Amino acid sequence: MKSFSIKLSIAMLLLTSNTLFAQKEFQGKAFYESKTTVDMESWGGRGGQMSEEQKKRMAENMKSMLEKTYILTFNRTESTYKEEEKLAAPGAGGGSRWGGMMSSFTGGPQYKNVKNSILLQEQEFFGKQFLIKDSLPPLKWEMGTETKQIGQYTCFKATAMKPVDEMDFSNMRRRTNDDEKKDATKTKDSTKKEMSDNPMDELEVPKEILITAWYTPQIPVNQGPADYWGLPGLILEVNANRTTILCSKIVLNPEQKDEIKVPAKGKEVTKQEYNDIMKNKIEEMREMYGGRGRGGRN
Repeated sequence: MKSFSIKLSIAMLLLTSNTLFAQKEFQGKAFYESKTTVDMESWGGRGGQMSEEQKKRMAENMKSMLEKTYILTFNRTESTYKEEEKLAAPGAGGGSRWGGMMSSFTGGPQYKNVKNSILLQEQEFFGKQFLIKDSLPPLKWEMGTETKQIGQYTCFKATAMKPVDEMDFSNMRRRTNDDEKKDATKTKDSTKKEMSDNPMDELEVPKEILITAWYTPQIPVNQGPADYWGLPGLILEVNANRTTILCSKIVLNPEQKDEIKVPAKGKEVTKQEYNDIMKNKIEEMREMYGGRGRGGRN
């Protein structure tokens, strides 16, 4: 009964939008604001030695990475999702080692083809250009009956559990005290001291997170922001752990249509190959900066 009522509601909304989407060259643009919060209380190194002023400064330095605006250009089967270009604020990125590292790689346009299940992402990392090619990640959506209004669109709720990429910085968190206690029983103090020189030792990524999406059948395309897709309507809002992506504006069939280009720049790699490249570079930086730090203390 629950499934039938959802399908009936969606069917009624589809009837109201058939004319608009019957056009052969249909295209739309959706503007999204993405915000990620950080629990600064858990970011202070082992023992939580970071002062309130340091936390405030770190949060400000990270703001440009955690608050972004994106544009999704889509038709019935394809889309490109790219960050809206903005002038960088003076001093943005901060002078910290991690601020410098995080600002040294920039994501380019992301391309989705829902018909052929293709996901392409241009990615610059330390001056090198990569083209990450993978299949679209499937999500087992559970359709809900709850609705809410986003702008002029009626949206339905859907949830899914999503595996988290091991190098997804937006979902990284400081390891819990229980984890640290377990490590302490397995390693000597000297080893633990050596581990403390590696910031990555303090971080972990959850294996999966709960995704809540709000989609509208009034725009019957199988698209959404970032790598989200697979619902009977455009996804207008996504809540994923500490990240919220919210649509702020939609333009349907603009007079001047943009070409949806398939990215082709960079060395082609899989997502896992790209992650391995990132991990190797982070380890290289750790050894370089860590070595200097230890040398300075001697």
